[in-house]
Amino acid sequence: MSRAGLTVNGPNPYDPQILDDRLYGRVLAGGALAAGESYMDGWWECERLDELACRATSARLNKKFGLDIEAALYVLGSKLLNLQSKTRASQVAERHYDLDNDLYMSFLDPYNQYTCGYFKDTADLNVAQERKLDLICKKAGLVPGDLVLDIGCGWGGFAKFAAERYGVHLTGISISDEQIAYAREFTKGLPVAIQKMDYRDLSGSFDKVVVVGMIEHVGHKNYRTLMEIVHRVLKDGGLFLLHTIGSHKSSTRTDPWTHKYIFPNGMAPSVRQLAAAIEGLFTMEDWHNFGAHYDKTLLAWMKNFDAAWPRLKEKYDERFYRMWKYYLLASAGAFRSRKNQLWQIVLSKGGVPGGYVSIR
Repeated sequence: MSRAGLTVNGPNPYDPQILDDRLYGRVLAGGALAAGESYMDGWWECERLDELACRATSARLNKKFGLDIEAALYVLGSKLLNLQSKTRASQVAERHYDLDNDLYMSFLDPYNQYTCGYFKDTADLNVAQERKLDLICKKAGLVPGDLVLDIGCGWGGFAKFAAERYGVHLTGISISDEQIAYAREFTKGLPVAIQKMDYRDLSGSFDKVVVVGMIEHVGHKNYRTLMEIVHRVLKDGGLFLLHTIGSHKSSTRTDPWTHKYIFPNGMAPSVRQLAAAIEGLFTMEDWHNFGAHYDKTLLAWMKNFDAAWPRLKEKYDERFYRMWKYYLLASAGAFRSRKNQLWQIVLSKGGVPGGYVSIR
């Protein structure tokens, strides 16, 4: 750990404090998965878990861990199998997004945005999320009367914002029953239709398409399929905005702990993987990286989650709290290290006549 400037039981707030000496054998046997599970079990503590994660990620300490049988099988399966097939796609909805909506509303902003905010000229999460939504609308060139498709519409925040502020007619799709029920109520009275549907079953014709924080659940074997479907339903001359976490290196999986406890079968695409998926289909008009803003977003979520915990602990136990804290703060550190990115990519079907004007 000295490679990362970390000292076991050291004096700094980012130094790990070992509370159970069984940790060493557990981590040697189980790697990064065991490290996360040990934190959930209270075997170690850290005052600044986010900074520990930043230092560990920058020093690539994860590469020093071995894999236990469970993690090794996951890694092998991610290469050989389609872990995000239609029959498996519902796993992440059932295990993550179908948790009690009250949990998510306790730490998200009023538009229920479970993706990175845009903290340009603000430190306020709610303002940053509205600026992100407005940025998407402007980049996608939304105008009143547009038929807009939102693939992976979440709790309906973008649908509500776009319908109210830009006068569009929006169709949102999701495979999470809890999200669908909430989104339908949240957008009631607006020209918004929320449907339960896998993206592979899409049909119709739309002026604009957005995918905001959903392609992370699509998987490397399905990127091209998603792009071909968007190309098919997007009208000639239409714009497609993709908002996604990005990886600095091509991979086929997420880390074993995140796969097991947070996002089953999830993974972030790389530049190379996305480029291969869009080749021959779209014109790449704009590629905007504001990954540093995800650090701020995650810290704001953690602050809100802590404030809501006295109420939430009536439903969830301490191990759940520590799991959520590990997820949010370790993710913040990963983005702070700049190993993880956040991209907004604007693609056009046929190219924008005269050129696309980038918006920041």
